[in-house]
Amino acid sequence: MAANMYRVGDYVYFENSSSNPYLIRRIEELNKTATGNVEAKVVCFYRRRDISNTLIMLADKHAKEIEEESETTVEADLTDKQKHQLKHRELFLSRQYESLPATHIRGKCSVALLNETESVLSYLDKEDTFFYSLVYDPSVKTLLADKGEIRVGPRYQADIPEMLLEGESDEREQSKLEVKVWDPNSPLTDRQIDQFLVVARAVGTFARALDCSSSVRQPSLHMSAAAASRDITLFHAMDTLYRHGYDLSSAISVLVPLGGPVLCRDEMEEWSASEASLFEEALEKYGKDFNDIRQDFLPWKSLTSIIEYYYMWKTTDRYVQQKRLKAAEAESKLKQVYIPTYSKPNPNQISTSNGKPGAVNGAVGTTFQPQNPLLGRACESCYATQSHQWYSWGPPNMQCRLCATCWLYWKKYGGLKMPTQSEEEKLPPSPATEDPRVRSHMSRQAMQGMPVRNTGSPKSAVKTRQAFFLHTTYFTKFARQVCKNTLRLRQAARRPFVPINYAAIRAEYADRHADLSGSPLKSKSTRKPLACIIGYLEIHPSKKPNVIRSTPSLQTPTTKRMLATPNHTSLSILGKRNYSHHNGLDELTCCVSD
Repeated sequence: MAANMYRVGDYVYFENSSSNPYLIRRIEELNKTATGNVEAKVVCFYRRRDISNTLIMLADKHAKEIEEESETTVEADLTDKQKHQLKHRELFLSRQYESLPATHIRGKCSVALLNETESVLSYLDKEDTFFYSLVYDPSVKTLLADKGEIRVGPRYQADIPEMLLEGESDEREQSKLEVKVWDPNSPLTDRQIDQFLVVARAVGTFARALDCSSSVRQPSLHMSAAAASRDITLFHAMDTLYRHGYDLSSAISVLVPLGGPVLCRDEMEEWSASEASLFEEALEKYGKDFNDIRQDFLPWKSLTSIIEYYYMWKTTDRYVQQKRLKAAEAESKLKQVYIPTYSKPNPNQISTSNGKPGAVNGAVGTTFQPQNPLLGRACESCYATQSHQWYSWGPPNMQCRLCATCWLYWKKYGGLKMPTQSEEEKLPPSPATEDPRVRSHMSRQAMQGMPVRNTGSPKSAVKTRQAFFLHTTYFTKFARQVCKNTLRLRQAARRPFVPINYAAIRAEYADRHADLSGSPLKSKSTRKPLACIIGYLEIHPSKKPNVIRSTPSLQTPTTKRMLATPNHTSLSILGKRNYSHHNGLDELTCCVSD
């Protein structure tokens, strides 16, 4: 009963997807909607998997700086498995609020500010325990140190000097030390000091009556007297006594100099009503984040002035009234809500019937074929082959699954128990993976959160989402060399969007090598003997070309002779002499006969 009762301030798991890890949130308010449902206003926490790789590098750098200055267990003392799981326990606080249905709560957890004096192993030893040290702004994608950091550890300890021996002089610079402003061994009695303070208050009340601005702010006498009784007046009176050696007559004369009575004001009197309203509005929005209050609401005020005003404002009736109003509003809101344990089956469960595993990842028509346990599909995290329940994990085309224990770990901590090869790419590259293409491929897998495929062995390989391989045949490679004049790769590369006429290339290749389909092509053409050439010319005498003559003139140049193309053989598609013309391969028979 108590485990299912959730209250304001609890850290809880929220489920927004059946396959993704839980969201970690802190309940700020519980509101009842018009339809009767309960909504929770929550503060968002982010995991490492939710932020960019650049910010993760900054977070690792910040953690390394903390390790160097702390005296606790450093990361070098942890095993690879502990380092891997420790990253799952780190969260990043944000100032972002959202409203979620309370029925999506799946349990409680614990989130604490990182304690630098405590060993990091303490977070691994406890279930459902997380820590944070940085604040993530999802709007501008930045990481900053939490301003509410508890300053503990050796960095914040005071250096206590050795005690001076009797008669030893103090060599420290007295100007850098605190200045003495009050002597408890004064010759005045407590009654005399109280009487002087009453005189100082009276002078302060009279000074406010003479000041025009003060008479507007405190129109009544009791308001002026209350303002004159604040700490600023008492501090001035006691400082005056100390500076005049606790001489009452001399101190009283200083309270009322020749120019009139001294008027001492603090931040409550210096601020106007509009500035006070801006401060209350900023405090409602940012809380005690004085840097943001100054930056967005009161840039003309100093940070010291804002802090002093805050602590003085807490002593006023205005603060008490607002506190009562908030308490009344809190009484009308829900303080706790009962959420029963979620018992519906997860859609990612791999259903079984008659002992045979069913569809994995919901792929229609795809069944899991039982295999040898050593070669079969094991748990992607712990490599176990036996589990009372299996869950599909990752993209459907990868057919990955997790056992019940690792599935619960995935939902709570947002990662796998054991480090996979996608984690190894963050380590120094091994000689086998020095190829930059391999490293970039691995980084894409890690960035996209893609699962790593294994077959029951730790030496699993990364499988891409949709891998393909463009295989070039030997004939295609050969055609690139033979048909250079037609293909012209250099010119084609300059115009990548113009398609290449592969039909012409194929025809020319077939025409030039029709007679050599059964024999290997020689790498170099051989010169035929002179007798073979003479025999060929005797059988095929050359025809006299038709010469077109024209009368020369001064205006037109002489026309060049047009030679008719011999038609004893066919030309290629592009009108060029084919391979047989240049090498005489179509007349090999005549050479043999001769």
